[in-house]
Amino acid sequence: MDDNHLGDFLRARRAGLRPEDVGMASYGTRRVAGLRREEVAVLSGMNADYYTRLEQGRERNPSPQVLDALSRALRLEGDARTHLYRLAGAAPADRPSPYPDRHVTPALRQLMDGYPNTPAFVLSPALDLLAANALAEALFTPFRPADNLARMVFADPAGRSFYADWNGAAEATVANLRQATGHDPDHPRLHELVRTLTGHSPDFARLWSAHAVRGKTQDAKRLLHPDVGPLTLTYQAFDVRHAPGQQLVIYHAEPHTPSAQALSLLGTLHATRRDAETGHRAEPGGHTRS
Repeated sequence: MDDNHLGDFLRARRAGLRPEDVGMASYGTRRVAGLRREEVAVLSGMNADYYTRLEQGRERNPSPQVLDALSRALRLEGDARTHLYRLAGAAPADRPSPYPDRHVTPALRQLMDGYPNTPAFVLSPALDLLAANALAEALFTPFRPADNLARMVFADPAGRSFYADWNGAAEATVANLRQATGHDPDHPRLHELVRTLTGHSPDFARLWSAHAVRGKTQDAKRLLHPDVGPLTLTYQAFDVRHAPGQQLVIYHAEPHTPSAQALSLLGTLHATRRDAETGHRAEPGGHTRS
């Protein structure tokens, strides 16, 4: 007999829910834990016999609409919902995003601060800079403000000199935005940004019309910082799983290279300026005092 992974999963998730968890009244004596099959069928808006066939493995090819209904009925989110689709041999249907991509958790901020020698920052799908550690703030000081990578490339006067390969940076930035619109075509912030940059920059409008698509993964960056000179950095981008759409980006310089030395100097200069502005002076160990 074939393994019935889909049915096993449905039974287990049904057993983990009580009627009160899903807003249903409980009637009669329950011989087993959790919801009855008939109750899941009602919550899913489907025939009870059809749902029974799913659990028993007699129906192996539910439609995406059925799977989405089951996800709602069984309160499946995130990885559990994706797992249900995989067991059924289907791809999860995209759901409208509530746009929860601007809040950066304290734990993620603490993680970034734990990398004092590498710039680290969090981006939204629209390439808004949501949070940055001290060295990333130092790296982006030429921009006023350092708020959005696309705006910084196309609309800030510092962009043309900061990015040594401006054309490459511009193409990559637009390709990143194009990919984001594919994931979430109705994202209001993306629409606003594209509309603004299209009206402001003929270069952006030209590249946007080319429909190139590429996400951030890893690449090299050649930058020219007014305080420390040329920097050759690589970066890695990581999805923030608890906040879909956010990406953690970490820049890195090869150890014992002029770029690594320049990054170290940049961090020192930034800390000195910050201490001067706040009236603090550095103590050994990186602490400050008035």
